[in-house]
Amino acid sequence: MGQGLSPRARGSCLCDHRLVQPPRDPGNHRTPGAAAGSAPGAAGTAPIGPGASATLTRRFFALTPDRILDAVESIGRRSTGRTLAHNSLENRVYEVEMEDGERLVGKFYRPGRWTAPQILEEHAFLAELAAEEVPVVPPLALDASGRTLGRLLIDAPGEPEASDDDRTILFALFPKVRGRPPEDLTTDQLEWLGRLLARLHTVGARAAAPARGVLDAERYGHRSLAVLRAAEVIPDSLLERHFDVAARLVEACAERLAAAAVRPIRIHGDCHLGNLVWGASGPLFLDFDDFLAGPPVQDLWLLTPGHDDEALAQRDAVVRGYQSMRDFDRATLALVEPLRALRILRYAGWIAERWEDPSFQRAFPDFRQAAFWQREIQALYEQTARVLKSPA
Repeated sequence: MGQGLSPRARGSCLCDHRLVQPPRDPGNHRTPGAAAGSAPGAAGTAPIGPGASATLTRRFFALTPDRILDAVESIGRRSTGRTLAHNSLENRVYEVEMEDGERLVGKFYRPGRWTAPQILEEHAFLAELAAEEVPVVPPLALDASGRTLGRLLIDAPGEPEASDDDRTILFALFPKVRGRPPEDLTTDQLEWLGRLLARLHTVGARAAAPARGVLDAERYGHRSLAVLRAAEVIPDSLLERHFDVAARLVEACAERLAAAAVRPIRIHGDCHLGNLVWGASGPLFLDFDDFLAGPPVQDLWLLTPGHDDEALAQRDAVVRGYQSMRDFDRATLALVEPLRALRILRYAGWIAERWEDPSFQRAFPDFRQAAFWQREIQALYEQTARVLKSPA
């Protein structure tokens, strides 16, 4: 889905574009069972205060069609001016038609979420995976040096003078890929995905990603609760109940993650079926925006998020495929429910953190209503029971 924009009249560049240097010393919907099918983990960021969030959101809305095209054409190629806005709440993503007929996808990162070093770690991981023929879509080089991250300097209307860093929107360009969303996967296809994840994790285990952080109870749990408190989105009558059950749930998750003592490796982080497409040559892993270090089982359970017997059989097929390529400790499947719980909490924190963005208010119109939080509290109680049943 998207909105086509008419070809523009060409004129002077409306924004200052420059490339970001790599660091010298590198360190979209809730689905049943998954709790947050496309919600970002935002594991590398601290909570954003309401004032800062509003300012950053205004700068994001100043990303006009002309500025988008200026960014894409900064690589030295001309576009036809035709673009298509892709559905994306967290970032802004546009497909742009070039004069040679190729279509590029420009990804403009939400200000205040990831720093340039954090994004460049994602890009480096994608390059490593592509070099090992793991099916991913790495960003394109923006110049002859091979740099992959550019930036736009934008003055939002009515904003006071600001530093270059405060005015920056980071962006990357990707080739358009074709494929269909996976549906009704067969056992063979699930095992195939398991083998591909094993290869992805083999690469992920070779190095660290210190700028991206680790999936743990502090970042996904305690930090999400801090965001919710600061945002003041929960009705007063439900505050005590919510934070009481949520705090107990985070502590239970922390205990089980600590007891498992799984060495975190670089993982996709948000590997649900919505971040896959099935092309002519098979599956492609997309959207590494939540790439971080974590337990390998995180990527496996998100592919098969349900609780029922069918979902468990599908998960077993993924694990079988995985084990044919890489060792996997089946005991870590006990972490599925703690990881699911942390994802539920992070989902709510993500919405609260973005609440100054009108697109989030349109997407989640009942977020501040008592009925939403009554359902949320009930879900937390049910998830707490599941976590407590899992081995500690």
